[in-house]
Amino acid sequence: MGTDPQPASPGHAVSPGRHAAVKALLAIDEAGSLSDDLFDQISAKAGLDLRDRAFMVELVRGVLRYRATLDWRLGLLSDRRIAKLPTLVQIMLRLGAYQVLYLDRVPASAAVNESVQMMKQLRRRLGRDWSGFVNAVLRAMLRASPPDWPDLARNPVEALAVQYSCPTWLVERWCRQWGAERAATLCRASVEVPPLTLRVNRLRTTRAALLADLGAAHVEAEPTSISEVGIQLGRTSLVADLPGYPAGHFYVEDEAGQLVPLLLDVQPEHRVLDACAAPGGKATHIAALMANRGEIIAVDRVASRLDRVMDNCRRLGVTIVTPVVADMRELKAEEAGAREPAISPALPEVQSRPFDRILLDAPCSGLGVLRRHPEAKWYKTPDSIAQHRQVQLDLLATTTRLLRPGGVLVYSTCSIEPEETESVIDEFCQSHREFQRDSIAPWLPPAGLPFLTPRGDLSTMANRNNMDAFFAARLRRVG
Repeated sequence: MGTDPQPASPGHAVSPGRHAAVKALLAIDEAGSLSDDLFDQISAKAGLDLRDRAFMVELVRGVLRYRATLDWRLGLLSDRRIAKLPTLVQIMLRLGAYQVLYLDRVPASAAVNESVQMMKQLRRRLGRDWSGFVNAVLRAMLRASPPDWPDLARNPVEALAVQYSCPTWLVERWCRQWGAERAATLCRASVEVPPLTLRVNRLRTTRAALLADLGAAHVEAEPTSISEVGIQLGRTSLVADLPGYPAGHFYVEDEAGQLVPLLLDVQPEHRVLDACAAPGGKATHIAALMANRGEIIAVDRVASRLDRVMDNCRRLGVTIVTPVVADMRELKAEEAGAREPAISPALPEVQSRPFDRILLDAPCSGLGVLRRHPEAKWYKTPDSIAQHRQVQLDLLATTTRLLRPGGVLVYSTCSIEPEETESVIDEFCQSHREFQRDSIAPWLPPAGLPFLTPRGDLSTMANRNNMDAFFAARLRRVG
């Protein structure tokens, strides 16, 4: 990892990428989440070039992915509890430790010296100079031999939490629900770097043609094994530079997510509601399945998120999507217990006619996509699951009123937690006898049948086929 660094000099210039990474990590900690456009905002404000922007993203995602492991390693070398230190000091230690432990291409001297220099620059803000402390801990890490992991047999929760950087409450939950072996698999998946997967836009091209274009541009690519419109790239690429991007030949989407719209069995001329539509991946996929004929109402609570939906529609050549800014939970029945909705002046497009198909890709804890959103490990709590469950039940209660007899609703989440998946559907069906739970088997590609649950739902796992963890169930209105 390089030679033992000397303390940074006051005049040492900090690389733009590292400086931006500190700003991003601080913003994430303050917000408790990673917004879609945070990297773009910080990159634009700092004037980062593509190389520095990529370095910033690598540092931020790496620190978030391995935070618990980094804190454990740092704690072995410090006489202070890492969690009790000022937030900026925690960030600087993690940033330096991540580079030392995980980034072979980064000289250890640069990782430590720049962390120390940034601490010097922040001494007024912090009210004291922490640079000596940061320098001492990171230099000790360079000298120390790799420690033994906690004993898995003696304390599986601690061992998995430390080795695979997961919060203790989540490891305890997974061990209790599924046992230590499966919990270990899920924890391991949470620190893996996900592949870059494309969904071919059949309105503009074919998978064979796009594979040929990628090959001609010397981009490593292969067809996905389950989705018939998926392509997995061999290494991370700048999406906007890939052949076919400006022409709308593809959309970036995990293979598991590509399976969900198939379960709707949409037909041209159908009227379809995408109840939680942003950023538009599933709405544009549905449009392609409908051959760009019919009508799709795309609803989201935030106007700027719907702007992204429509930007994606324009790039992909989708012309049948109408955006509606609304919270679907605000649909109210005329009286308690009523099965039909009252017409809300704010939602005439949604309530004017019943829908043939509804997709409810519900807000959830996101615990099935931790490898893509590692920040969720540190800002979600057990209460998050219960809170999302109630939102999911509320959304099911309102959206299903808009479905015609014989119509189909597909409920999906990027969670594997029972309270957000099978249990939600069970509770809904018990109180809504006019809905029947259909097996999804007829609408899955043959290679996807191993992901069929005993109840007939879809359940993918992050450790299988290198896909995200997704759940989906299909409900049909029979009364």
